[in-house]
Amino acid sequence: MCLQKNLVRVLLYYIGKPRNSQANAMAEEYIKRSGRYAKCEMREIRLDKNGPDRFDPFLKHPDATKVLLDPAGKSIDTLGFVALVKKAEEDARDLVFVIGGSDGLPPEWKPRANALLALSPLTMPHELARVVLAEQIYRAFTWLRGHPYPR
Repeated sequence: MCLQKNLVRVLLYYIGKPRNSQANAMAEEYIKRSGRYAKCEMREIRLDKNGPDRFDPFLKHPDATKVLLDPAGKSIDTLGFVALVKKAEEDARDLVFVIGGSDGLPPEWKPRANALLALSPLTMPHELARVVLAEQIYRAFTWLRGHPYPR
């Protein structure tokens, strides 16, 4: 049974090679679960010697809402995150999330983002950030559908 409300895609991009197989498996599991509600994917942005390898989320996804994860970004709670996903569904706009690598995000991307969000004031490994973000995406969809998971 397909529970997709609108044809919204959620893309979670991350910069750099994934190294921790357990964290990667957890993030993939939440992305897979979110696939019940929207088309969801998680993709690596490869690095070359100059930074992200010719990848530009603003050119690749011009009409999507771009949300960049940055320690200096705005902190929101789960209800704020749910509202972000709900708005994307209501507007039928794809959501693109980007998590930086060990050197963060390219500085020229930040002013162009629709939103800069901080997952936590705590410093965490980027692989763990992917798990937290993937889980929040799943949590938002289940919340919006009245699923018991968010309780």
